[in-house]
Amino acid sequence: MDSQTLLRHAEQTLLPTFARIDTQVKFNLARVLNAFRRHQVGVHHFSSVSGYGHGDLGRQVFDQVFADVMGAEAAAVRVQFVSGTHAITCALFGVLRPGDELLAVAGAPYDTLEEVIGIRGEGQGSLKDFGIAYRQLDLTPEGTIDWSALATAIRPQTRMVLIQRSCGYTWRHSLAIADIAKIVDLVKQQNPDTVCFVDNCYGEFVADREPPAVGADLIAGSLIKNPGGTIVTAGGYVAGRADLVEKACCRLTSPGIGSEGGATFDQNRLLFQGLFLAPQMVGEALKGNHLVATVFHTLGYPVHPLPEAPRRDVIQAIKLGSPEKVIAFCKAIQDYSPIGSYLQPVPAEMPGYESELVMAGGTFIDGSTSEFSADGPLREPYVVFCQGGTHWTHVAIALEAAVQAVLDT
Repeated sequence: MDSQTLLRHAEQTLLPTFARIDTQVKFNLARVLNAFRRHQVGVHHFSSVSGYGHGDLGRQVFDQVFADVMGAEAAAVRVQFVSGTHAITCALFGVLRPGDELLAVAGAPYDTLEEVIGIRGEGQGSLKDFGIAYRQLDLTPEGTIDWSALATAIRPQTRMVLIQRSCGYTWRHSLAIADIAKIVDLVKQQNPDTVCFVDNCYGEFVADREPPAVGADLIAGSLIKNPGGTIVTAGGYVAGRADLVEKACCRLTSPGIGSEGGATFDQNRLLFQGLFLAPQMVGEALKGNHLVATVFHTLGYPVHPLPEAPRRDVIQAIKLGSPEKVIAFCKAIQDYSPIGSYLQPVPAEMPGYESELVMAGGTFIDGSTSEFSADGPLREPYVVFCQGGTHWTHVAIALEAAVQAVLDT
């Protein structure tokens, strides 16, 4: 079967799945619209201020809208957050103090957090350097949470539990909202004061609610991924309990300023518009994920999640088995990217990552991966991770070339 025929067959097979995703998009868009209506968003909220950012009405209202959508007491959405990792770091340093323990409950954290925690690198101002201990619960051999271990894992010094929603660069199940609810319940049974913090990157709008709605105390993520709808130019967010959001903001700015600072540099309209577009963008990315999984599963490659498995983030992994195939796959995706199609992805070091990465991402916002993109660390077992896709038809066009490239390698 040639690649065109394979794609057409997969598309027809997935029509019922696509319809279910459209229903989910409608539900999530209603959430966003209701928040906009409740807070009476108008064109006057698009205006901005300069300098310190004091009295930025648009920023203040957007924080309220975002908190409403996330089911949180409060939120701080700031273009001053460099990335999702930066927002997560501010949350960690905002809440944790010397002598506290951070417990990761979904195995090893994402690569960029290793130096933040102090697992890798020395003397860079990590949590470890500040006397904050770290412990992690490894996943079961099946790649799931070790529920029996978690039931007795909380110690008196365990100030925060880190819950990474997405699989990151690992071959594991991403967490469903029901999983997060169960984690929170088990933690709170042992110590109600332990903070349940969710790394929410790549998970926004995949389900019908967000982690604060099931008891998570604090979440953080990137604006140039899901919630930015591909048009927000920079930034990140924290949301959850008001006191914890403020602690994170005091690490972004300073004690005494906290969430009261941070000019939005005429970005308010894009923030509002990006949030409005986000449910649709996520829905299209999910359709693309299903298409990628179906095609490569048919070709005999291990895929995660499986074609008809429920989606818990916007990431689809394919175990290609060799560095040559990973590079060939990424090259094909780059060839069919809207921006930089003439560029050649090559393995290279990336700040915050241990292994060399090869990345294909011809996106309108640098580093966003929100248009269809693919990347992966060049290490065993040579897995490529696909994400994004503003419309599934773009994924289909690029995927046809990627299939052929892998078959030819």
